[in-house]
Amino acid sequence: MLLKNGASCVGRTVMDELAYGITGENLHHGTPVNPQLPSLVPGGSSSGSAVAVAAELVDFALGTDTVGGVRIPASFCEVFGFKPSHGVISSIGVLTNSQSLDTVGWLARDPSVLHRVGHILLQASLVGLKRMRHFIFADDCFQFLKVPKHKTMHVISKATETLSGYQTPKHMNISQYIASNVPSLKEFHEPSTKLQQGMSTLKALSTVMTLLQRYEFKTNHEEWINTVKPRIGVNISTRVLAAVNSTHENVKSLYKSRMELRAALNSLLKDDGILVIPTTTDFPFNRNSKKKMPLELEDRLYTLLSIAGMSGCCQVTVPLGKHDGLPISVSFIAAHGADKFLLDTVLDIYSSLQEQISISSNSVPTPDTNGNMELSELLKEKGNAAFKGRQWNKAVNFYSEAIKINNTNATYYCNRAAAYLELGCFQQAEADCSQAILLDKKNVKAYLRRGTAREMLLCYKEAAQDFKHALVLEPQNKTALAAEKRLRKLTG
Repeated sequence: MLLKNGASCVGRTVMDELAYGITGENLHHGTPVNPQLPSLVPGGSSSGSAVAVAAELVDFALGTDTVGGVRIPASFCEVFGFKPSHGVISSIGVLTNSQSLDTVGWLARDPSVLHRVGHILLQASLVGLKRMRHFIFADDCFQFLKVPKHKTMHVISKATETLSGYQTPKHMNISQYIASNVPSLKEFHEPSTKLQQGMSTLKALSTVMTLLQRYEFKTNHEEWINTVKPRIGVNISTRVLAAVNSTHENVKSLYKSRMELRAALNSLLKDDGILVIPTTTDFPFNRNSKKKMPLELEDRLYTLLSIAGMSGCCQVTVPLGKHDGLPISVSFIAAHGADKFLLDTVLDIYSSLQEQISISSNSVPTPDTNGNMELSELLKEKGNAAFKGRQWNKAVNFYSEAIKINNTNATYYCNRAAAYLELGCFQQAEADCSQAILLDKKNVKAYLRRGTAREMLLCYKEAAQDFKHALVLEPQNKTALAAEKRLRKLTG
């Protein structure tokens, strides 16, 4: 179809063996060199396609995307990558990896080229209805991205302000939405998880995606793998063996989750909504590393990729420049079948987006949009989780790390004081509360905790003063009232 419409094919590109990798490395043909970051992997499976586009060898390239084969290398090589809705573009002639997840996608440097290729492959009319658009930011996904918000979400929000037809962006917790609307995921939740609350739902979704891919890959290729016993790279062979040796008692649940997720996202996005998420949570992995890609990194990648992968919705990777010399990208996801609408949106917003990227790259971030502030908040939340789990020492460590990054936040000191109190470290708790009060003179919890620490250190007079301060701020505080009464008796 592309050739008939004026494109010319100039060659074939390298990819991960059997389209079963995410780094882009290939044991037999080598690893294409990421032109943006030569020391790092280009991402896969469609690594060569992304590299050919990023290196300006071609205007666009085709690729396959099963669990991220176009989206990951597009992100790592700083180009646009489009994963169409599942089933809208024929995959006849493509060696199947997983028929429920496989798509034929494409990559380009220029959104107008991405758009033209899409119109041909989607057989879309060049004239379409102008729709209203509204962006929905998945806040819970962005909190794990190590990039300041002024270079991601704020860039997109600002870009829409100058354009007609765009509603004010909304914010939501996509994990909670999926948990409420995809009930079949419950059986795939890990009983005990170290993931932050909420992300366990996306982890369950990525688990279902992995199991579905393994089941279908085994069905398609088990006989060939066992008969031929091909020589394949370590990372790929690990995946292939996991698929071939897998057992599947809950296959129906896998397909049920897929169906429920598509219905849930179509209901959320309708015909004018666009979900915004980070494409990946981490920067590219070192190429030619003797170590495998860390499992934790792989898990984080899949949690994001599974949203469009499992639902079959269309997704486009949009480059947003660099942060600390490394590429930044976000992804737009639209409802299943809204491919043309999504391509039109990227083309429509691109020039305004470029303008905002330029502004953000030259601006000094304010404290509330600083990436370090976001990281310190993440550490605080980890400390809170450890505290709830009665892991006091662990909580102290997390709060201490948060304080190293941001020593002007009274809450961090106050929270660490609470953990110190549980450990019986009363002097440390008193010192932390004093620092918290210096930073925030209206911090009731700091007065209460310092009062408790001083009482335990037998400094009753000073403790009583702290509880009085708490009562001035909160006259009906039961803890302070009880403590003042108790101390009055102790001091006669």
